Amino acid sequence: MEADLRVGGAFIVRAPDGSVHIDGEVIECEPPRKLSVTWNVNWPGLIEKLGPTLVTYDIEPAGDAVRLTMTEAHDRPIDDDILSGGRQGWPAILSSLKSLLETGDVLVVKMAPPQRMLEALKRLGVETPA
Repeated sequence: MEADLRVGGAFIVRAPDGSVHIDGEVIECEPPRKLSVTWNVNWPGLIEKLGPTLVTYDIEPAGDAVRLTMTEAHDRPIDDDILSGGRQGWPAILSSLKSLLETGDVLVVKMAPPQRMLEALKRLGVETPA
């Protein structure tokens, strides 16, 4: 991941082939308590059909550890079939973040594509990876 964590800064998550998979803009950054970013998956037509996604990480002390709360917000109602993809993917993303923070190494989680979400996006006319 490449990131400029200043408000208005950009972040990029690359696919294994080096292409941009996800990009976004930092909306709010209050180290070490909060980070809010737009989260744009780089699939043609996705943003136009679904609108922007705002992802916020709230971090608070919890004894000798910290509690991380992640929320995903949209500016319009999103079909449950589409949201099912995030329910499948966010646990892997957050597990990798936890591993990075604890060990300095990301956790690579290999997963099958979220078929229910991909089928719903195709019904909307959004091009998805093969």
